[in-house]
Amino acid sequence: MTEDVTPTPLPDPLVIFLPSGKRGRFARGTPVLTAARQLGVDLDSVCGGRGICSRCQVAPATGNFAKHGVTVTADALSPWNAVEERYRAKRGLAHGRRLGCQATVQGDVVIDVPPESQMHRQIVRKSAGDRVMAMDPATRLFVVDVAEPDMHDPSGDFDRLRAALTAQWGVADTLRCDPALLPRLQGVLRKGGWQVAAAVFDDGTEAPRLVGLWPDLPAGGLYGLAIDLGSTTIAAHLCDLTAGSVVASGGVMNPQIRFGEDLMSRVSYAMMNPGGAQEMTAAVRTALDTLVRDLAAEAGIDPALLVEVALVCNPVMHHLLLGIDPVELGQAPFALAQSGALRMAARDLGLGALAPTARAYVLPCIAGHVGADAAAVALAEAPDRSDDLVLVVDVGTNAELLLGDRSRVLACSSPTGPAFEGAQISAGQRAAPGAIERVRIDPATGAARLRVIGSDLWSDDPGFDAGLPGGRITGICGSGIIEAVAEMRMAGLLDASGLIGSPGATGCDRIVPDGRTFSYVLHDGRATGGPLIAVTQGDIRAIQLAKSALYAGARLLMDEFGTQGVDRVVLAGAFGAHISPLHAMVLGMIPDCALDKVRSAGNAAGTGARMALCSRAARRQVETLATRIVKVETAIAPRFQEHFVAANALPHAADPFPLLRAHTPLPDPSFGAAAGGGRRRARGRANTSDTPGGRTQEQA
Repeated sequence: MTEDVTPTPLPDPLVIFLPSGKRGRFARGTPVLTAARQLGVDLDSVCGGRGICSRCQVAPATGNFAKHGVTVTADALSPWNAVEERYRAKRGLAHGRRLGCQATVQGDVVIDVPPESQMHRQIVRKSAGDRVMAMDPATRLFVVDVAEPDMHDPSGDFDRLRAALTAQWGVADTLRCDPALLPRLQGVLRKGGWQVAAAVFDDGTEAPRLVGLWPDLPAGGLYGLAIDLGSTTIAAHLCDLTAGSVVASGGVMNPQIRFGEDLMSRVSYAMMNPGGAQEMTAAVRTALDTLVRDLAAEAGIDPALLVEVALVCNPVMHHLLLGIDPVELGQAPFALAQSGALRMAARDLGLGALAPTARAYVLPCIAGHVGADAAAVALAEAPDRSDDLVLVVDVGTNAELLLGDRSRVLACSSPTGPAFEGAQISAGQRAAPGAIERVRIDPATGAARLRVIGSDLWSDDPGFDAGLPGGRITGICGSGIIEAVAEMRMAGLLDASGLIGSPGATGCDRIVPDGRTFSYVLHDGRATGGPLIAVTQGDIRAIQLAKSALYAGARLLMDEFGTQGVDRVVLAGAFGAHISPLHAMVLGMIPDCALDKVRSAGNAAGTGARMALCSRAARRQVETLATRIVKVETAIAPRFQEHFVAANALPHAADPFPLLRAHTPLPDPSFGAAAGGGRRRARGRANTSDTPGGRTQEQA
């Protein structure tokens, strides 16, 4: 008798949405749009799933995604159907795109939701600062009178133009003509009646180059772009090369997110998928070119006047931008293919939106995991010229840290991951209208006050609900989750180990059971069709891991420098402008320091890129600085793990943070099993806004 063996059913496919990082298992045949809605993914649709509005376009990825533990095959979604073909024929559908209402889940799949398909568009918080630029641009405009051709002088038109520029403006007689400009040269000279406007690129490292020629002086002058190419976001500033002012700024999500949220995931994708590096290079170059076109159109500028671009990026982004396989950056000794500054034609980077003759300058990298973005921050913040000891922290998916003064500067990178960007958080989302960005918790009642992106009102202000973008709160972004966790710690709802207390132990009715742990409810919008937004124990853990990596990097630099403290802290990057020093310190993201010695520098990497765009002297300065900064390698440092573990506590297991506690006393509840978690806690801190040393109104 043969035993009847029933095969084990296959698990439902895993669907992972990027950039949100939200995931879940769904039965085969589930429409992508349905899966997105059930997970709370920000995917637009207004046609009821009929395939006529195209707002639910998605980009499925294929290959091995080690970080997510899935291998995605070409048949992970249902085959192209007649509705999609009809839409493609009538209106066009970009290669690789699918309609989320038509494509159904058939296997494990990673799906990118592009910015144009998101109902709540990402706000790239890397705005240009108000730094006044020292102007010494590499590309200059000259009005020049050129001798007309003569039967008795057989010289060519360019030879006479070069001679005129040398005689009238002192341009070196080694001037060359960019090949892309040569076919237009004779026509422009004659149209201008032998008086023309010439753009000459001369950065002092090679023979000057003629990169532009007009029969009349361009009314707006020349323009360039400073670009900060980050792991998660790309920010660009279109600048006037005469005054240095920013004419337009914009940003987009880095489309490489669909290949991996963090740098090592992208390196892994390149290792495990043949052609993966080229795929990521093509994606980011297309995004850059589109961003440049959009900025030029917004500013009403002729692309022929966009003659230069300066770029900063971390080492992995640097290599992928240049078309270099980043595999060597994924293993010791983390060797760069090229660390020095690069000068090239912008067209060699696929930037067709600029003038065909435009030049590109890529700032130097410092070391294998400390890139051109860190060099740009060092240029902008000048720790090498500081009389006191300053720690500069550029917080992002991959954080860069600089510690130094006039004697020396040290640098390291720390893989914080995407939690600070709102990813890996249960109700997390990118910074977009409707996302919670500020949180205050009353220590006496445990009630929360909220502020969302797109509104200046707090949740207890009259008119808050009516003023919500889109009519509802949609989730919580990185700055919001940081403040929520810090406020829970200050209110005594969270102990130093990061454990959320029970309702009985905390006396707070906003804390609810969540499996074997508890969650704190920030906002319950289910009655009006919105989401339940809570801080879960898993969210706390994600923030602890991210902040521990950040603090451990800072502590390693301090060890190497031989110091137990720093005089001041500069917070750079998007978070530098959008989290308060108090909340950062309560979490232990940064070392203990007087709060009035912690300041924001905004997008310092973008400022450094602008400086390099506008000044040849700044380029020489950053190239020298990059060779003098000493790299500390966190990946092989013996004490990194020790510092990381100690930093898991809030704010820290060993460092008592005396300056912080003198300013804001922290309650010290203990909610572990050994502590008798059923006891009702004593209420947390006093309302410090009314006490000496308490939070000021500005900090609140």
